[in-house]
Formats: sequence, structure tokens, C-alpha cells
Amino acid sequence: MRDGDDSDRDVSSERESTMLRAALAAEIAARPSGQLPAAEDEGPHAVVLVADDDAATRDLVASTLRRSGYEVETCADGEEAARRVAKGGIDVVLLDAVMPRMSGVDACRTIRALASRERDDFVPVALVFAKTDPQSRSEALKIGADAYVCKPFEETELLVCVSSALRIKRAHDRMCAARQKLERLRRIDDLTGASSFLYLHERLAAEFARAEKHAEPLACCILDVDRLKVHNERGGRSLGDAVLRGVADVIKGSVRDSDVVARYGGDEFFVMLPATHFAGSLVVASRIWRDVASTPFSTGGSSASVTASLGVALFPSRDVRTMDALLAALEAALLEAKRRGGNRLCVFQQEGFIYTPSGEGLDERAGTARSRGA
Repeated sequence: MRDGDDSDRDVSSERESTMLRAALAAEIAARPSGQLPAAEDEGPHAVVLVADDDAATRDLVASTLRRSGYEVETCADGEEAARRVAKGGIDVVLLDAVMPRMSGVDACRTIRALASRERDDFVPVALVFAKTDPQSRSEALKIGADAYVCKPFEETELLVCVSSALRIKRAHDRMCAARQKLERLRRIDDLTGASSFLYLHERLAAEFARAEKHAEPLACCILDVDRLKVHNERGGRSLGDAVLRGVADVIKGSVRDSDVVARYGGDEFFVMLPATHFAGSLVVASRIWRDVASTPFSTGGSSASVTASLGVALFPSRDVRTMDALLAALEAALLEAKRRGGNRLCVFQQEGFIYTPSGEGLDERAGTARSRGA
């Protein structure tokens, strides 16, 4: 009969633990993400949470850690500890293995389950055992503890345990910071702040598939800064970089938040306009063309005024049925704009007209260039 009671208690405990994890996960999801500690932050300051149901032991451990420069918070059981960790701001958790309501072992499992979700707020856990047998130490590591200490322990032993757990925390934070930096470099062009070439192709593939599935238009344009090499030679590379940054800002200020502005090459930018028809794409491209020409760019004592050539294409159209065809149409339109002297807007279309944004009219073309240009 006792075995049945034990089994019922285990099932009940597991159910309560699962419910607590769900509640804590919701609390973590609602909490705003904080900045990760700087990679060089190896100072002694850290917040340690001490959980022990014995008040005397809890106070002794807390005072020992405070004398060593740690900020300490305390609680009396594992459930309270897990709830406190979910609120954030804890660097290391020190859990007594045996406590009422929720043991340190179960609390460790709960904290680990929360840390395994999509956030990077990892918190190392150190368990305090009353036993010194190898089985207890193995159990601590199996359930995900990062360190352990056995009672009775010396003050030095306790401090080494906490500092070891803190080193794990700092190493994890550095790794997360490096991963975030790499992800930003993968998605953002470092010079201009525009989206990267790789991110552009990921988004372009996704937006093209969506436009194809829902029969929606997708307009794109490529902008080339005219004669950027001349400005590089006249004002140095710093002036050329200032021009590129300024042009990127002009483009981003001319489009919607849902549009994508990406660095496409050395002096080229790609603008993707989802759910934009032909007329709308001309309005946006003309605005960008005029704004670039009317904006002065400067750095240090050098300044420059530049013009731009733009090629525009639209999906779907008679000659644009695939993503490769869309890219080829854009390149053809830009090439036509550059061939005609730059500082103009060319729109790829089958009719073969020349479009002038300044309002000088339309001029029908013969041949196979199939573009509209400014």
C-alpha cells in the first residue's frame, strides 16, 4: 500500500512541477529581454540566490557570500527559488537538495527546463548535499547542476563552488554576445546599416514565394550611385563611405517599414517593395531618385552631391515569371539606365518605353531593350 502512495505522490509532484514550469515560462516570456553582460565583465559583483529551508544555514551562507562581495537574496524552498529566477536578475543559484514544497533537485530541473527555451538568460545552479557519497554527486550532475558542495563545508569550499558557477555564467554570456554579434553581421551591412546581401536573398525568396502563392505584386529596384569612384578619389575613402551611408539613409527614409533596403554591391542598393503595383513602384523609385540628388553628403572637411541610376522591375509581368527572371530584369533595367548616361530611372517592361520622372514625357523606343528609363 505504501508503494501505491509513493507512486501517487510522485505523479502529483510531477504534475505540480509541470504546472509551475508552464506558469514560469509565461512569466519569462512577458519579461523584456535585457542586455547581456559585457564580455569583459569578470568583476566580483554578482547576485546569488540562496535557497535553504533551515534559517540558520541560510543566514550563514548568505553572510559568507556577502563578505566576499556578492549580493545575496534568500528564500526558503525550491518553488520560491524557481519563481525568483524566472523574474530575472540572478547570476547564480545555490539550492539545498532537500527542502519542503519543492526540493532543490526538482527546482534545479525546473530552472533548467526554463533555460532551455528560446531565451539566453542562462542561470547556473549549484546544489548543496548533506551526503558525500559518489551517488549523490553523480545525481547532481545528471539533473543539470553546474556545481555542487557537500555539507559540512569550509568557507573556502563554498566560495570556490560559487565562483566556479559564476565563471560558467560569464562564459555562456560571452558566447551569447558573440552569437548575437555574428547574427547581426549576417543580417546587417556594417558600413551602411542596411540589410546584408545574405539576408536580402533569404527575404527575397520568401517574399517571392508569398507573392506567387497569393497572386500579389512584388516590385523591386536596384540603385547604383553614379561615379562613386570619383568621390573616393577626390575626398578619400571616408567621403565615399559617407556617401554610401547617406544614400542608405535616404532610401530607408523613402520606403515603408515593411520594405527591405539592402546593400547589393560596392555602390549598389536593392529595394524590395512587397504588395506594390507598377504605379506605386514608380512613385517610390522617383522619390528615391530625386531625394538622393537633392541631399548633400559630407564627412570632415569634404562634401559631395551625387546622382543615382535606378532599375525597376515588377512581378508578375509578361517576361517576369520567376525570381531569376525578376533579378535579370532588374539588372537589364539598371544597365540601360547606366548606358544612357546615368542619373535616370529605367523600368523593365515589354512595351519598350522611356519614362522620365521629371515629367518630360514618354518617348517610344524600338528594339529589344524593353525598359522604361529616366
